[in-house]
Amino acid sequence: MAPQSQQLRVAFGRFATGVTVVTCRNHDGLPHGATVNAFTAVSLDPALCQVTLTRKSKACSYLEGAPFAVNVLGQGQVDTAWHFAGRPAEPEPEWLEREATPYLVGSSAVYFCRPWRTYDGGDHLIVVGEVEHLDVADDEPLLFYRGAFREIGAIETGVHWGGSLDNPDAGWFDARSAFTPLGPHAC
Repeated sequence: MAPQSQQLRVAFGRFATGVTVVTCRNHDGLPHGATVNAFTAVSLDPALCQVTLTRKSKACSYLEGAPFAVNVLGQGQVDTAWHFAGRPAEPEPEWLEREATPYLVGSSAVYFCRPWRTYDGGDHLIVVGEVEHLDVADDEPLLFYRGAFREIGAIETGVHWGGSLDNPDAGWFDARSAFTPLGPHAC
């Protein structure tokens, strides 16, 4: 039996995510944004990322064939997250523009994308963009977990990531890496 919608929402909420605002232009050419926490890296070559937006979002129709930016919000941008989630903030977030694509002042990172593919995602659309330019700041990101905005905690002490075979510096993300097949699982 499939889980109920509320059960699924609670379970999905157990996965901590970053908070982004997808920005683009509306049909009148004005800047528009939508708060989205469904964002992920897809590929290094070509450079692709994806956002997943509810079909009810106005941004879905604005993104069709249009450039967009994914603004990773910093921990000081809770008001910005709420603003683009439907609770307008005063003063409004500040906009900048890069090659006709609007983006937000103060983001931890901004991925400037041109449309690559859009896929059906049930009650959402999965929008994949090809990253053409990046802006990266040294700010800590804003997080979302169990229905609330959070900040990153202290760095975990103990064994460093370098002690893991999954360390990206050890070649895990390099498509040229050779992988050893896993043996059968022993219970």
